[in-house]
Amino acid sequence: MDDHRPQVEPELAPYIIEGARSGRSKCKTCRRAINKGTLRIGFLIEGPFGTGYLWHHLTCAGRRHFERVEEAYGLEAWRAAKEPPDGVPDLEELRKLQEQAEERRRQRKQIPYAELAPTGRAKCKHCGETLEKGALRITLGREVEFGNQVRVGPINVHPRCVAKEMRADDCGTAPEGFADALRSNSDGVSTETLDAVLAEIGELV
Repeated sequence: MDDHRPQVEPELAPYIIEGARSGRSKCKTCRRAINKGTLRIGFLIEGPFGTGYLWHHLTCAGRRHFERVEEAYGLEAWRAAKEPPDGVPDLEELRKLQEQAEERRRQRKQIPYAELAPTGRAKCKHCGETLEKGALRITLGREVEFGNQVRVGPINVHPRCVAKEMRADDCGTAPEGFADALRSNSDGVSTETLDAVLAEIGELV
């Protein structure tokens, strides 16, 4: 007698840690490919097209989603893999990556800010001329399309180019409150220097 009862799908684990079985998946944290054999972690999700995993490099997840990685380690998520990996890094190694990433985020300067150019290799993103070593440069935001999102990335320009750059359609720095923000964000630059550079920049609106 045939058994026509529907097959029960096996319950998926909330996390999987494994070596990538191909190089086709992309890390949802860094957006780069996860090479075959590289340790990755999958976070189970239920989407409009069914249930599946969002994949991350294990190290990327350690930096950005440490609490979930910690939970996956508690569940020994490598045991859910079809081919369990030979070994996984110690959780404390991933904790250190997370702490280092948090420290870098804390130290990241807020746009806009002024600073001295550390080398003479960079060029002004507005006029294309060299930003001389030791000369004051201004970091503004420029909008960049990333998939269906718009993100603001930093660009460096001469003080004399600030006003023109901020009139560009893709400028991500608002003129309102610019002077106050520049003073607040420019650590290590004297008040006198900032007064001079703001005078050189001139009116923005």
